[in-house]
Amino acid sequence: MRVGAFVLAAQFPGQGQGEALHRAVRTAEVAEEAGLDSVWLAEHHFVPYGVCPSAVTLAALLLGRTRRLRVGTAVSVLPSTHPVALGEQAALLHVTSGGRFTLGVGRGGPWVDLEVFGGGLEAYESGFREDLDLLRRWLTEPRVGATGDRYAFREVAVVPRPDEALDGDGSGPEVIVACTSPASVRAAAERGLPMLLGMHCGDEDKAAMVAMWRRTALAAGHDPDAVRAAGHVSAGVCQLADRTADARETLVKAMPGWFRQGLDAHVTVDGRQRAMRDPVAYTELLCALHPVGTPRLAADRLAATSERTGITRFALLTEGSGDLAATEENVRRLGAEVLPRLEAAGA
Repeated sequence: MRVGAFVLAAQFPGQGQGEALHRAVRTAEVAEEAGLDSVWLAEHHFVPYGVCPSAVTLAALLLGRTRRLRVGTAVSVLPSTHPVALGEQAALLHVTSGGRFTLGVGRGGPWVDLEVFGGGLEAYESGFREDLDLLRRWLTEPRVGATGDRYAFREVAVVPRPDEALDGDGSGPEVIVACTSPASVRAAAERGLPMLLGMHCGDEDKAAMVAMWRRTALAAGHDPDAVRAAGHVSAGVCQLADRTADARETLVKAMPGWFRQGLDAHVTVDGRQRAMRDPVAYTELLCALHPVGTPRLAADRLAATSERTGITRFALLTEGSGDLAATEENVRRLGAEVLPRLEAAGA
């Protein structure tokens, strides 16, 4: 089992943006010290829910600050960037880090970002597959041209070539796809790309999405061994304490204010109405779904999720307290008290 930290760079009420970003960087540094496998970096625009606007830029910094840790985006939003520009950045990070970079991509939401960056609502509603295919071609072919509805350009050379990482395995960076609907599951499966499944989903929903992915991938002709070995990632929340009640109390005190401030700041591109989750109820749901409690409970819950879903990679939000020192301690306890239990259980 491979356990990593999910980093949102969340700006809690009363905090500055620099404080949130400093906590994000420290989370990654402590994650490497604590023996975690990876960090996964979220990307948001114009909202305090997360103040990192470029996951690949922060990934570059963290790859330079670490030596062993895998660093992934969770996710880079394709409708807000050109697939070739993102592909060039991903190839650069893959080559210069010796293959430690993973590119997670997603469709994002119908936010004002689409207006600011010029993609428009069409990029969100119907452009994702074309964007994803162009990105994948850039990461696997020596020369690329395009004749699609959204992008058309003459053939150009791919520089740097992502298969030339000095310490890599001769392939390009891993690409994963954030999946929140049957359509996105099918898009990922048809291309044989693993999924990133969100922290709002429970084990039953994630197991159903994995089963759909496997059926679709096999129907698309992908190798059965590769389908069975697909490295899907489950996002969740982790808060550790000597007593489960204390871990839950920490999150219930801190996270609703962040949710209320952060989620309410989202603005739709077309004025459509959206329903916001009740912040307290959502926090309580996350506490019930994920490893929130004692280290033993956390290890048992991760093992149970893996058994029910077949997923063996986790991206766990550890900054739910909103406090730097508490986040660092949480990450260290995850490495020192949860990972050994998983290893002892053979997970």
